[in-house]
Amino acid sequence: MEEQMTTGGTERLPQEVVEVYRPRDSREVVEVYTRPLPGRKTRPAPAPAARRRRKTGLWIFLFCLVVVTALALAAWLLRGSAGEYRDPFERYDFDQEQESAQAEGVQIPTYPYGQGAELTVTKGHGREMTIQEIYQQVNPAVVTVMAELGDGVSVGTGVIFTSDGYILTNYHVVEGGSACLIELESGVQFEALYVAGDSKNDLAVLKVDAAGLPAAQFGDSDTLQVGDPVYAIGNPLGVELRGTLTDGIVSAINRDVTVDGRVMTLIQTNAALNSGNSGGPLIDRYGRVVGINVIKMSSRYSNVEGLGFAIPSSSMDRMVNDLLTYGEVLPEPELGVTVLQTGVPLKDGLTGLEVLYVNPGSAADRAGIREGDYILSAGGELTHNSQDLLRVRRYLYLGDTLTMELMRDGERMEVTLELTDAVES
Repeated sequence: MEEQMTTGGTERLPQEVVEVYRPRDSREVVEVYTRPLPGRKTRPAPAPAARRRRKTGLWIFLFCLVVVTALALAAWLLRGSAGEYRDPFERYDFDQEQESAQAEGVQIPTYPYGQGAELTVTKGHGREMTIQEIYQQVNPAVVTVMAELGDGVSVGTGVIFTSDGYILTNYHVVEGGSACLIELESGVQFEALYVAGDSKNDLAVLKVDAAGLPAAQFGDSDTLQVGDPVYAIGNPLGVELRGTLTDGIVSAINRDVTVDGRVMTLIQTNAALNSGNSGGPLIDRYGRVVGINVIKMSSRYSNVEGLGFAIPSSSMDRMVNDLLTYGEVLPEPELGVTVLQTGVPLKDGLTGLEVLYVNPGSAADRAGIREGDYILSAGGELTHNSQDLLRVRRYLYLGDTLTMELMRDGERMEVTLELTDAVES
């Protein structure tokens, strides 16, 4: 546990947020104090020193005053060095433990990748479901993830995606863990093994030795539109409130958010997400998992509500299957073109993406693509917007070839790109 000097003395700070208070300060700063995660080991408080009945003199009083002043000054300096005046909008992983943030890698016993397991993202959908039906269908596939960190436990959420026990969660939930326990909705617990993970994309795959488990259906997040209803199931604030359902809408799609110096393209939602929801499902109105909840935006200077983010299923499809097959996420190839975000209407009812720039020496440059060309299709898929082109690239690997149909000066033509260079991190 950490200790922090406050106006009322020394206060131990565990990790999970439970309430806030406002210190007496001229600035409007919200401090947060926390309670321990379930299972967290804590050091016993030191026994209070016995008071001695001594006659207090002036020198003792002055000495104590100097000591208290020095401690208060040190606490103020430490508080400032901790970033009190940072950008008021900061992004926090829901239940990122300070201990696990400092730990490197995952020490959980492993399960071999390359066993033929696969995450399937379905393109179609059934009928629209009621909230009650969605909960009854998806909640049995939502699990509590508890990773042992040495002196505590990181608690998050996970989603079963195969009936033989493959589970998807966030990497930061298990980062630094030496052992992992999974608890089903029924209360049955399993020891989980670590298959693979990727810290950059904050995804990890676990495996339990079980069969006939309820598995969630994953849907295509590319079909989402702003305003669509979505739902989240998870374990806010730990195991005591597991299986909590919250609802909201899609607030934005393809939102680029900078997290720890890296850019993640995420779904933004106002569905309530709290500590412990990490790794849990974001669900559409058809009962399909369309995202994995990952971060919530917070502010030091005001309460921020309704700003949650999830990894879209359309992008994690490729990443999770790379983890299952290769034990790592393989790099996507660079095409080497910059295009308009939205397609331009052309003759004969065609739509094309205007090429604004071609990277010198890139696959597009070598294939003869020029600025001012219009990309009509890539890999046989029509390209009405830039997301269509990115979706095609998402399933390509270094060494693959990609055929594009172009329109140049009113004439249609075909080129083939040899993909040899990776997209820069």
